[in-house]
Amino acid sequence: MSMRTEERSLSELLSDVTTEIGNLFRKEVELARVETSEQVARAAKAGGMLGAAAVIGFIDLILLAFAAAWALATVMPTGLAFLIVAVVFGIVTAMLAVAGKKRLAAVNPMPKQTVQTLRTDVQVAKDSFARGAR
Repeated sequence: MSMRTEERSLSELLSDVTTEIGNLFRKEVELARVETSEQVARAAKAGGMLGAAAVIGFIDLILLAFAAAWALATVMPTGLAFLIVAVVFGIVTAMLAVAGKKRLAAVNPMPKQTVQTLRTDVQVAKDSFARGAR
């Protein structure tokens, strides 16, 4: 250690520690904000996919189902034609919903990097205070 560090008063050291902890806290909060906003964006995209699946499924079920069912009704009973078309569109809608749900499940709102650095910071602070208390 240099002579200047050894000559500093306890109040100066505590002031420096307080300033550094404040700076560290601000940086950690900023990191958490960035990580969280990334996760929110991913969740929004997944939610958009689920919404699109619902809208597309509804519109397709109404418009294309009628067209396909009437076309099939020319070669089979009308009720059976409508049933076949409804099953096909139900399968497509289910596939879109499963894909959107899978992406939504992959979103982790926990800011992993921030949590890890906070744990490290707490340990460093504990170690520093332990050394200073000796």
